[in-house]
Amino acid sequence: MVRGKTQMKRIENAASRQVTFSKRRNGLLKKAFELSVLCDAEVALIIFSTRGKLYEFSSCSSLNNTIDRFQKRMKDQGLSGKAVQDHDHMELANEDTSSMAKRIEFIESSKRKLLGDGLESCSIDELQQIENQLERSLAKIRERKNLMLREQIELMKEEEKSLLKQNVELREKCGMQPIGPLNNRGGGEEEEDEEDDVETESETETMEVETELFIGPPKRQRSSKKIP
Repeated sequence: MVRGKTQMKRIENAASRQVTFSKRRNGLLKKAFELSVLCDAEVALIIFSTRGKLYEFSSCSSLNNTIDRFQKRMKDQGLSGKAVQDHDHMELANEDTSSMAKRIEFIESSKRKLLGDGLESCSIDELQQIENQLERSLAKIRERKNLMLREQIELMKEEEKSLLKQNVELREKCGMQPIGPLNNRGGGEEEEDEEDDVETESETETMEVETELFIGPPKRQRSSKKIP
C-alpha cells in the first residue's frame, strides 16, 4: 500500500495530533542522537509540547554547557561584526574628512584670488573667470544697494506724510490756521517779484543821466554883475 503525502498544516483532531507529535518527537530525538554519534558533533535539542512539557537531548554531559557555548559564540560574532562596522564607519569618516579638507582648501584659495592674492599661478582664462565673477558680484551688490535706497526713500516719504498729518491735527487742536506751504510761498514770491520790479525801475531812473562830450577847455561862465 502506497503511503500518501502528508499536508503541512495543523492537524485539527486532537488525538491524531498527539499521536503524530509523539511519533515525530521520538524520531527527531533518534536523529539527533545518530548525528552526534556518527559525525562526532555536539548536538542539543529542546522540545516543548502544546501542554508545556519539556523534552530535551544533549550529546554532552549537560545541556547548559551547550547553551553557554552557543551564547558565547553569538556574543563573539556580535563583537566581531560591530568591530567590522566600526572600521567601515571610520574609513567613511576619514574619506569625508579628507574630502572636506580639500574643499576647504579650494574655497580658501578662491577667496584669496577674489581678494587679489595668489594670482601668480593663474592663467588668462582663470583671471578672466575671476573678473567675470567679480563683475557679477558687483552688479548684484549695486542692485541690492539701489533697492535698499529706494525702500528708504519710500519710508522717508511715508514718514513725511505722517508728520505733516500730525502737524495739521495739532494746529487744528490749537485753533491755528493750517499751513499752506505752496500758497504762502507763491504769495511771498509775488511780493518779492514786485519789490524787485520797483527797485529795478528806481535804479533805471537814477541811471538815466544826460551826458555831453566837450572837446577843449571848459567854457567860463559869465557873471551877471557889471563892474562899475
